Amino acid sequence: MKFSGRILILSDDAAAMSAQLAGADLGLEEASPRRSNVSTDEITPLPVLLNFDETLGRYAHTGTVFGGVKAIGEGTLARGGFSVLVAGKRYGKGSSREHSPLAERSAGIRLVIAESFERIYRQNCDNLGIFTSSDFGLIDRIRAGEDIPLEELVAGRDSLASAILREGGLLSFGERHLAHARPVGDTPAGPQTLAQKIVARARLQVEGLDWDMRPGTGGFVRADWRFIHEYYTGMAAHMLHDRFGRPLALRNPGTILLFEDHLSYSHRSPTHLSQGLLPGVRALSQAHRAFEREYGLKSHGYLVGEEGSEGISHAMMTELYALPGQLIVGTDSHTTHLGAVGCFAYGIGTTDMANAFVTGACRLTMAESLLVRLEGELPPGVSAKDVALTILASSLIREGGGLGKIFEFAGPVIDAMSVDARATLTNMVAEMGGLTGICAPDATTVAFLRERRAVDFQLEDWMQSDPEAIYADVLTIDCSRVGPMLASPGDPGNGLALETFSDTVHVDIAYGGSCTAGKRDDFDAYHEVAQWAFERGLSVPPETKLYLQCGTLQVRDYCEKKGYMDAFRGIGAEILGPSCGACGQCGPGVSTDPGQVTISAINRNFPGRGGPGTTWLASPATVVASAIAGKVCGFANLRAAHPE
Repeated sequence: MKFSGRILILSDDAAAMSAQLAGADLGLEEASPRRSNVSTDEITPLPVLLNFDETLGRYAHTGTVFGGVKAIGEGTLARGGFSVLVAGKRYGKGSSREHSPLAERSAGIRLVIAESFERIYRQNCDNLGIFTSSDFGLIDRIRAGEDIPLEELVAGRDSLASAILREGGLLSFGERHLAHARPVGDTPAGPQTLAQKIVARARLQVEGLDWDMRPGTGGFVRADWRFIHEYYTGMAAHMLHDRFGRPLALRNPGTILLFEDHLSYSHRSPTHLSQGLLPGVRALSQAHRAFEREYGLKSHGYLVGEEGSEGISHAMMTELYALPGQLIVGTDSHTTHLGAVGCFAYGIGTTDMANAFVTGACRLTMAESLLVRLEGELPPGVSAKDVALTILASSLIREGGGLGKIFEFAGPVIDAMSVDARATLTNMVAEMGGLTGICAPDATTVAFLRERRAVDFQLEDWMQSDPEAIYADVLTIDCSRVGPMLASPGDPGNGLALETFSDTVHVDIAYGGSCTAGKRDDFDAYHEVAQWAFERGLSVPPETKLYLQCGTLQVRDYCEKKGYMDAFRGIGAEILGPSCGACGQCGPGVSTDPGQVTISAINRNFPGRGGPGTTWLASPATVVASAIAGKVCGFANLRAAHPE
């Protein structure tokens, strides 16, 4: 391979970035420190996602911040003639959006060199034919005009990733090799984790690919459910129709589900309105609905006669479809949410899903398991979100110990948690860098299935990890020592104990909702604080806005039956219909000014994720308490400030 274009080293030194974009070719030392933690939210900011073809190349990295500056403008990367990007650690973290590597590819990038990569981003690169490497020695050789042997570019990758890259991408590979994939039908010998058992039951035999499921090796599995949402449906349809024509022969279409869940509040999104994005939203919806109609697929979409949608895809999957022991894939990084009911569920990119639609086979690189033991007992007022932020702030996770891992949650605290609380942990495995998260199903799971959808599920003996199962590492958290937590702006891993936080931070926006915090348990917590305040005549001050948004219609029905709405409205909260909403700048609750401060119960606070302002992450109770106080504040602090 010859990379004829220039090399751009993504640097935290704004001057170094400016020099390179102006034509200078800098060395690693000259461009240090390299930018780490580049998120897909930055590579392709929200407005860019309304494109799903080659036009994405104009917008690559237009949201990425280098030394406090957004140095790359529209078309800059493509005009610079770059073919190689160089960065630091955890490149491509955040959303599963394949728009990011597709934008880079459309801008001319053929190789990304970084110290480490997030799993979904790297897999998306493979599927599109973009090479990724951690060999920084390639830089000088490429600049010298040397041809780089293909073997070196795929060095260290599993045989499947190598094969896909040799074929030029996943759709080419799938067309040639997956038509006759069949179930393997056996389970590897020896003690197994629950995750390994589920994958073994879903494993496919592919001609020419001998996959023994060892960690780091890749193969294909048959999913019980495949689901996609409107940001990706048009792109997937475009890819498939462009390659195979129409009509397509979809494999097992009864196990494909479509969700129109992200953009139902875009007409009230400051970002969409100010940037004139609503025509693009309508185009995405039209492409999504056209695919649904053309192939007769089941879809959950917008509500009729009111704002909102039926619900967020992975939240609805947990409430309506997922069963213990199933393997499920979705085009959202938070598909891991479903692990709360004992599923092996993971997010995949658009090309992966397009391939799965026509072949029935889903790519999977098997991972090591990380056992997260939650010991002790949660103190009163401490939630699963506080535990998640504690895990994210641990040195093991901050140093990348969770990258690509299967997180298995266990211990007495998990045993005592509801399925909703477990879902907060499995959901935020996406922020921990993991492949998936899972909780072994138990009596609590069975009761959840019976109460939520009248399913009388029978647990089977195999649905648990064997006592001798092997784990790459064990992270033990003494939950009796965990208190209410915050994550300061910029990264979910910026965790700090609320009791140690003494600064006065004014809050402009408080948002409770999203897949992470739009469940029944979360609304129980919102209501506990709201009812306490309502009874004392307290309300949200005029300069602060509080938005509460249920994750699904089922949660909204629950709140109405419990009589929660009076207290919510009584303290001045605005109740929004089910939707992803502000989490992805898709509705009310998005900041409009860099000086604005948001406190939110969502899962991510990467730069630009919730608008130009800064976002603090917190538990549902802390979000409502902060809204009432008008500043970052815990419920205990609020009670202390207003004694009986």
